[in-house]
Amino acid sequence: MPSLFRRKRLMVVLIGFIVLVALIGFSIRDRDSLSTPEKFLQDTVGWMQTIIHKPVSIVDNTVENVQNMLEVYEQNQVLKARLSEYKGVIKDNQRLKNDNEELRNTIEKTEALNDYSPIQATVIARSSDRWFEQMTINKGEEHGVEKDMAVMTSDGLVGKIKSAGAFHSTVQLLSGFDRSNKISSWVIREGQDEAFGLIEGYDDETGRLLLEGIKLDEELKEGDTVISSGLGGVFPSDLRIGTVEEVVNDQFGLTKTAYVEPFADLFDINHVIVVDRTMESIENQSQSEGDES
Repeated sequence: MPSLFRRKRLMVVLIGFIVLVALIGFSIRDRDSLSTPEKFLQDTVGWMQTIIHKPVSIVDNTVENVQNMLEVYEQNQVLKARLSEYKGVIKDNQRLKNDNEELRNTIEKTEALNDYSPIQATVIARSSDRWFEQMTINKGEEHGVEKDMAVMTSDGLVGKIKSAGAFHSTVQLLSGFDRSNKISSWVIREGQDEAFGLIEGYDDETGRLLLEGIKLDEELKEGDTVISSGLGGVFPSDLRIGTVEEVVNDQFGLTKTAYVEPFADLFDINHVIVVDRTMESIENQSQSEGDES
């Protein structure tokens, strides 16, 4: 019995092996179409792959999208930081450019003041309560600065030395001038002689200087240039002050008053030139002595 059972089992294994080989040979040979079981098996496997692939694909795409979003966010943060730095660099460059241009203009103006002894200085302080009246510069008596010397920028006159210390000085700005601070001036007119007037104050409402004492018969036009005459004994001659914007009769109708727009920006000053008129005085004195002889 055991041997018969062993033979039957061997026969079954042998037959199964033969059938398997036959199926393999049948499946690998070239055929125009699949058998029905093969089609069923292929479709079943395909559907299973489709069912499994769909959620896997969704998960993969979701993970990829999240990773892309994180990368984009990080890149966006880096770009924002660089943009902020870039804006800061632009502002710094613009500030340095403006400062450099102002320094160049100041140096050029200093070289042009051949008749005077110019002293370059930098503004180091402006008090908030007297911003429109005075400022402090980093030059004093040790540098040749004295009281009442004219102070200007590359654009024009801005004021005079109010007081001088050893190494620092206080500047009285034109916007802080009153009738006790006068500038003898000429109004340059095209095709006509100069008209005389005195800068005797500052109009806070319009931000313009007041040129007073102009004769009634003098015809001034908008755009006429106002310069210092040098007749007052304090300010040198030919320093640019501003341009005429408006002319009105004074309250008594005896003279005219001109509103003058300053050439220099009185509220944004960084570098100035202190003008020593000693050189001019010496030259004028020499000329006078020469004329007398």
